[in-house]
Amino acid sequence: MTGSGTGIGQAIAKRYAEAGANIVLMGRRKEPLDQTAQILNDIIKNAGSKGRVATFPGVDVSDEEGINSMFEGVKKQFGRVDIIVNNAGVSGPVKTFTNASVKEFRECIAIHLTGTFWTAASGLGAMEKGGKIITISTFFSEENRYEQRPYRFRTPYTASQGAKNRLAECLAWELADRGIRSVATNPGPVHSDRIYKTVYPKAAAEFLRVGGYPGLASTEIEVVTAKALPFLGDAEDAVAKACRDAAAEIAKKRGKEDEATVGALAKTVHGALAKMQEIAEKIQGNTSKMIVDGEFLSQDEVAEMVMTLSDEKVSKLLNGRVIPNDRVFYPVKPIVGTGVDVLPESELRGKVLVLTTTSSAAKDVERVKMIAKIAQAAGAKQVIVLYRNSADEAHFKEFHSHAIDFMSEDAVRRIFNTARTHFGQIDSVVHFTGDSDYTAAFSTMARKQWDSLIDNFLYIPGLLVKEAVIAMAPPGALEEPARFKGTKGTVVLVGPDAPTGKKISGLLRARADVFRGALRPYTATTNQELGDVLGSNVKLHLVLAGNSEGAEPNLDRLHNSILSLAAGTALKKNEAIFYVDEARA
Repeated sequence: MTGSGTGIGQAIAKRYAEAGANIVLMGRRKEPLDQTAQILNDIIKNAGSKGRVATFPGVDVSDEEGINSMFEGVKKQFGRVDIIVNNAGVSGPVKTFTNASVKEFRECIAIHLTGTFWTAASGLGAMEKGGKIITISTFFSEENRYEQRPYRFRTPYTASQGAKNRLAECLAWELADRGIRSVATNPGPVHSDRIYKTVYPKAAAEFLRVGGYPGLASTEIEVVTAKALPFLGDAEDAVAKACRDAAAEIAKKRGKEDEATVGALAKTVHGALAKMQEIAEKIQGNTSKMIVDGEFLSQDEVAEMVMTLSDEKVSKLLNGRVIPNDRVFYPVKPIVGTGVDVLPESELRGKVLVLTTTSSAAKDVERVKMIAKIAQAAGAKQVIVLYRNSADEAHFKEFHSHAIDFMSEDAVRRIFNTARTHFGQIDSVVHFTGDSDYTAAFSTMARKQWDSLIDNFLYIPGLLVKEAVIAMAPPGALEEPARFKGTKGTVVLVGPDAPTGKKISGLLRARADVFRGALRPYTATTNQELGDVLGSNVKLHLVLAGNSEGAEPNLDRLHNSILSLAAGTALKKNEAIFYVDEARA
């Protein structure tokens, strides 16, 4: 069981201990694991069972060698693994995506998604027929017809969870012949220190950073968030000291460190902290109102769901499913469409377009070239093509093009700044992810191959979108978020195609949807932050080619749709995710 030292993981471990199971605890910190082990041993002793508890401290779920070594140890102690519970998680950056660091983005995905993948993939070597993989995800990434749930300030979190749900489905297909089952459950809000002391307060602080607070600049509110917010709810003397420490740092940066200035600032900081608490309580209250009985789940109730899914009959009935464990009625705007209103090519005249691709596949190279040619012919002011593989230079010689390192934040920011300096305001950025190999099984995939997929379908798109939006905003917008208001531009992600062919198996469809399933909630969350939080007119679109019948993409429709989105055709519409080949001809 991952993430089993505290919270939900500990609650689940207790239920297994009551049932007499042998329990393997793992996590990064030794002390919580030791404390949990003691609790479990007491439960086992009182129950009179023969269950045993093993702990593996210092193991991060994203650590390839650490996980491998742990499962080797488990096999030596217990012989096999019957149930894996993927529970480990972190809050991740609770920030507007423009201000979340690359490091925070990557760490969140590493824990939530890569940790889930590698724990399952490595653990399969210790599993036999009848084994079960239970994955705990979130309802903040699931879809309902033309809806897609966003979760503001949590872009890497929602992307990870969306992919995690689809990965759980995919593993069920891949492991069916081995008699191993995979089920996911999506709890709603759960009573926990994480949600009360981290997620809601940090979200409140972010609202304040963007919206402003009298007497403090946005960058100074960040100091309050870092220095004082962690003490929210503590004893008043501890809060007062934290506020004064934050005030002292702000005063130092202002160049006025006298006692009167620090004292006045401490009062302002205390007021900002109180406002954060007020907003956090409002967020909590609004969420409660969307639940039928107004109650968040308890950690024991989540544990009850996991125990239920462990049952032999239940796991067979629900194999390959994502089971809601929430009762949240979460209304969202419908944002999924099947067609784009095609604009005349003249709408591209005078525009500056940046086309980027990480794929060297002939299909994707041709798509980029065709869109670049159409845009040039339509009178675009400038078309810039950025590609990953320097060997692709020959394909794009007729355009202003560069090979860049898409893994480098500095390189991406530099090239966007250069384009803006030389050619003027960037109107649109279009990125092509290319496809993954749908014949490759996730359950037997090498870690290096998985990491490459994460880079291509999550990290690089996230970095490009972030830097594109920053480039479209006036200088200084990161420090003063109000400057994002009213900015214009479009970003289009062209994600992986649906599989093609006359007979597409459920297995291939499931594999294809893992990273499509990451980009959908990412798109929804990013747009919510762009519009509702920042007041920006920049919009992110996701185009997914191919259809449910396995037909080849209609290239004319695809090209026209992408260019129309790039020209701004859907800026005033809700739709942001487009299945362009599902539309009738």
